[in-house]
Amino acid sequence: MQHRRPRLSKKANALAAASVALTALAGVTVAQAGGTSKRCGAFDTVTLGKYYVNNNLWGQDKATGSQCVWDDSRSGSAISWGTSISRANNGKGADADVKSYASTVLGRHWGWKVDKATTGLPIRVGDRKPVKTSWDFSLSGNPGTLDVAYDLWLHAKNTAGWADQPTDEIMIRLDRQGGAGPLGTKYGSVSLDGTMWDIYQGNIGWNVYSFVRTANTTKATLNIDDFTQALVRRKLLSNDKYLSGIESGTEVLKGSGRLDTKTYSVDIG
Repeated sequence: MQHRRPRLSKKANALAAASVALTALAGVTVAQAGGTSKRCGAFDTVTLGKYYVNNNLWGQDKATGSQCVWDDSRSGSAISWGTSISRANNGKGADADVKSYASTVLGRHWGWKVDKATTGLPIRVGDRKPVKTSWDFSLSGNPGTLDVAYDLWLHAKNTAGWADQPTDEIMIRLDRQGGAGPLGTKYGSVSLDGTMWDIYQGNIGWNVYSFVRTANTTKATLNIDDFTQALVRRKLLSNDKYLSGIESGTEVLKGSGRLDTKTYSVDIG
């Protein structure tokens, strides 16, 4: 959401982030899952147990078109959901501007919208709790320029509220289309969970680290602790930070199509 990334100065990015966060907080509509609940309004949400699906249109001021999200099912900690996308530049937009990030949310996203106790978050990085996640999805239509990625939020304290800016953001990019690239510059590469990832480092008022899979995939099983510890070993992240939010979705610059999540889960501890 707020983190995505017209190429502005750090100060401008931080101000834009705060503005969008307030808009999102004021404009959320919540629908309960059960059958398919389709939502197309900016920042509409659909709850799915400990998660919710967020129709995050934070870059809509630079886009034309539409985006909708819906739920399909929930069984225990596993959910399925989808999004339809039709995004193009308007007079303010450019190809490099991210227009939206339809996503699931577990934990904090500029506030807590489900019972915090059900999420298992926040957790201290240095406590080394396993955070096992699996994601099986498909892309259809003409996806254009986008990526499919996890987005992790970290804070210096375990009591972060809606007004607290993160200290660090970590993206784990599984698939990218049309030349969609990460923020910042390449730091190095690492082998994690059976595959190679390029690490990128940037800053938009908080640190942004991106793990970019060197070969696209539509199915992954990961332990998020492996990624946070890869940064700790490189002295890029402190063990004293708290992982407060885990998101997953598609970051869209332009294009039309669908992302369908067949199954998705996050299990902590």
